[in-house]
Amino acid sequence: MRAAVLHEHSAPPRYGEFGDPRPSGDAVVVDVEAAGLNHLDLAKASGTFYTGPPPLPSVVGSDGVGRLPDGRRVFFDTVVPPYGALAERVLVPSGALFDVADGVDGTLAAALGNSGLAAWLALEWRAGLRPGESVLVLGATGTVGTAAVQIARALGAGRVIAAARSSPRLHHLNADAHVELTGDTDDVAAAMRAAAGGGVDVIIDPLWGPPALAAMGAARHGARLVQLGQQAATAIELPAPLVRSAALDIRGFAVFHAPADVRRDAYLRMTELAASGGLTMDVQVVPLKDIAAAWERQRTGAGVKLVIACQ
Repeated sequence: MRAAVLHEHSAPPRYGEFGDPRPSGDAVVVDVEAAGLNHLDLAKASGTFYTGPPPLPSVVGSDGVGRLPDGRRVFFDTVVPPYGALAERVLVPSGALFDVADGVDGTLAAALGNSGLAAWLALEWRAGLRPGESVLVLGATGTVGTAAVQIARALGAGRVIAAARSSPRLHHLNADAHVELTGDTDDVAAAMRAAAGGGVDVIIDPLWGPPALAAMGAARHGARLVQLGQQAATAIELPAPLVRSAALDIRGFAVFHAPADVRRDAYLRMTELAASGGLTMDVQVVPLKDIAAAWERQRTGAGVKLVIACQ
């Protein structure tokens, strides 16, 4: 089969041939229609991700949408190494297959995989968002952030604040307020508090660094910050009084921390929302043969969600 094959942890995968997977034990073969390209895939392929380096050679990619031999359309976010999602076929544990809602486009269903689930689960499962609470989304113009702004509304948030670097895209997001992330942490924190009407209850943070510090300064008493990325910085100097004064709850998060049944239920409801038009994403489809160029775009910041067409 044709696949995106990793030969070195320090180099991008190459388009080429790889042995076909065969059903084994409780694992089944899925014909992959489309697969999202994620920052997670780059981190895993580099060998630096905390789950350890992948075997060499192996196929990259962690999640996608495809069909089983009986025609059932499924999403998967677990694969059996050395087979990955960025290939014509992949080997998946049968317990890791999720149903896809009727009426949702396959490209969008794949795009919502890692990024959409990260947003949905961070809000509902990890933060425990309650109806009427205010939500601040950092990095709101990114793929996770864009999804989080829409999903927060669908899950009953009372007020949604989108925060990102200044751009026309930020102000086009359907949020109650928009905050530009400038260099002054105190000013940004004040703007966030004002936008939230006194403070925020839930913070979705794929950035860390100064934006997270500003968001903590805008936290209402008992606020929950869900930390799911480090696109701005890997470390901050965090004053202890800032955490204590707001009784701030900082919660680490990764999609695969959620049990499979929780992810399965969230994915189905998320794709039902997408099928109804309530959740969209800016997507660009790239053929599998162009994986090297797509990989570099993802590394440097594509600006849109890249989805790889695998057939």
